Amino acid sequence: MSDQKRLSGMTVAVLVANGFEEIVMTDTQKALAAEGAAIRIISHEIGLANGWHEGTWGHNFYIDTRITDALPSDFDGLLVPGGERSIAALRENAHARRVVKGMMEAGKLVAIVGDAVEMLVAAEAARGRKVTGAEASRARVEAMGAVWSEAPLTVDGNLVTTASSEDLEGLIAAVIDSLVAAPEGERQQAA
Repeated sequence: MSDQKRLSGMTVAVLVANGFEEIVMTDTQKALAAEGAAIRIISHEIGLANGWHEGTWGHNFYIDTRITDALPSDFDGLLVPGGERSIAALRENAHARRVVKGMMEAGKLVAIVGDAVEMLVAAEAARGRKVTGAEASRARVEAMGAVWSEAPLTVDGNLVTTASSEDLEGLIAAVIDSLVAAPEGERQQAA
């Protein structure tokens, strides 16, 4: 009997900017780490990124990798928490768009929460995908060729989207299931 955890040797990037939804990152980080995954926070911020928690600024989190140095080939999955300020900044960042698009094109897990669905639009990676997200993003996402789902959680191949952070347990379960199902040859070695 093996004591190996299900996500041992896997690395998941969390793409953030100041104002990201802190609880999405911290709860998912804890669950993935408990399963053996390494978590790397990537951002254009320098040194630290400030989360948003319960209507105010939350904690600061150390940035593991500058977005300019992040390559999709370095990660097995990508989590993009919502957060209006964070997504507004990330949408405008060419490197953030490159990482999202690269992960989608490589068929690697991309988990998107709430208004972070806008990153699919910015990265031109929404066409033909079934998604859910913040209702305010619906028209832009549909205009880019995505099919909108009314479900609070939608899984479309390597893409997991949620309407909000209210169903974190469902999001975390879908992320873990998607990572476990990834073919062995596509898994990266944890740094």
